[in-house]
Amino acid sequence: MQEIIRQFPNLTETQLEQFAQLEALYTDWNAKINVISRKDIDALYTKHVLHSLGIAKVMPFKPGATVLDVGTGGGFPGIPLAILYPETDFYLIDVIAKKIKVVQEVAAALGLTNVEAEQKRAENVIGEFDFIVSRAVTNMPDFVKWVRGKVKKEQNHDLPNGVLYLKGGDLTEELQVFQKVTLYNLSDYFTDEFFETKKVVHLAMKYKV
Repeated sequence: MQEIIRQFPNLTETQLEQFAQLEALYTDWNAKINVISRKDIDALYTKHVLHSLGIAKVMPFKPGATVLDVGTGGGFPGIPLAILYPETDFYLIDVIAKKIKVVQEVAAALGLTNVEAEQKRAENVIGEFDFIVSRAVTNMPDFVKWVRGKVKKEQNHDLPNGVLYLKGGDLTEELQVFQKVTLYNLSDYFTDEFFETKKVVHLAMKYKV
């Protein structure tokens, strides 16, 4: 929690309170429905919350932006980003109903009015979004197939509209089929060793692909 405060020093009292509540909420829900591995729950703020907020280091979302979180699991990266950007709308989806239940309950407990969570496959989502975020749910080529045609053409952010993907390891081979891709090393922003190989992959999808 202290690292989040250090990295994001302009948090409001409401945001500080919401971030502080995450540990108790996820510990409680995880005891009922296992959405986070047992060994990771003790490192919730580093391995899940701060990791999710790595996207914010690369792309500060503007008020009114729309973001789709595919394969959100227990609500990552969507929930931490929704706390940080209360004027941005987040649509969190996952195919597993019990995980979406946790997301809905956590969002309600935090009073997040900018979060909608639904059990749904990415291919079945109707609508277009400024950005699509996710945390390594599959390889990038397959992921792009899932979200084909779901990115708005209009550009009003610092980065072109597209995918912001949290991934680790050597991605050279996986990403070689893409032209408009940029890698951001989270080790440039966060000092914990957990982030040594972690990256945010930005794939520009200015035109529907």
